[in-house]
Amino acid sequence: MKPGIDCRPTRRRASPTGSIRGMPNRSRSISRPSSGMNTAAAETGLDAHVIATALRHQDDSELVARAAVDFSDHGVVGFDLAGPEAGNPPDRHMAAIRIARAAGLGLSLHAGEGDGPHSVWRAIVLCGAQRIAHGVRLVDGLAVSNGEFVTLSPFPRSVRDHRVPLEVAITSNVHTGTYDDVASHPFGAMFRAGFNVSINTDNRLMSAVTLSDEYAIAATFHDLTLEDLGTVTINVLESGFGPWPRRRCLMEDVVRPAYGIA
Repeated sequence: MKPGIDCRPTRRRASPTGSIRGMPNRSRSISRPSSGMNTAAAETGLDAHVIATALRHQDDSELVARAAVDFSDHGVVGFDLAGPEAGNPPDRHMAAIRIARAAGLGLSLHAGEGDGPHSVWRAIVLCGAQRIAHGVRLVDGLAVSNGEFVTLSPFPRSVRDHRVPLEVAITSNVHTGTYDDVASHPFGAMFRAGFNVSINTDNRLMSAVTLSDEYAIAATFHDLTLEDLGTVTINVLESGFGPWPRRRCLMEDVVRPAYGIA
């Protein structure tokens, strides 16, 4: 980051269900990380935001969504569904999704990691997800030659053409058994095919990785150039849920100059 530039956004997911442990209401379990992020923003100049995450195998998603809406003026910018995909389709939580969307929260759903392409289809087509966390199994079964897809089937092609953001976490996908190793991950082929992919850690603690590690993997194992990495970083900012003026500031004043992108 450039010295003196204060438009540096960060975003974390907070799961009231996962952290509640007897806490009497979900608002408190959202207010605490939100308050911490706001304090960090004030002290460091970061733009910090929270995505409230419900668990798809639990039954409290409407309560989580309502609590998230209560803090939409205090740093909460989105609603998400995480947890085990197989047997827990996101459209079972349409009431929660409607609450979040009606209040103007961004909708980012986990799909296409623990289940196949139909999981991504349900998240986008049935639920109206604006972003997909993971999404890599969208390309299951597609033939690859010399690091590129031979052809795209209709639904993956529509996800690419509609510029649906896919939050890819290479190391995490290996650790969860989705792929054997980082070299066999489809990230590179997805990037070269034009998918709106970003690079993410997913879980820094459990996977013991940093974002810099993930960028290095993309460059080393998937042949992304410095300019390619800059393009991916711009994808992240263009797909964000935080205030557009701040994201645009970061793109124009920090990212483009740092990566030498006009």
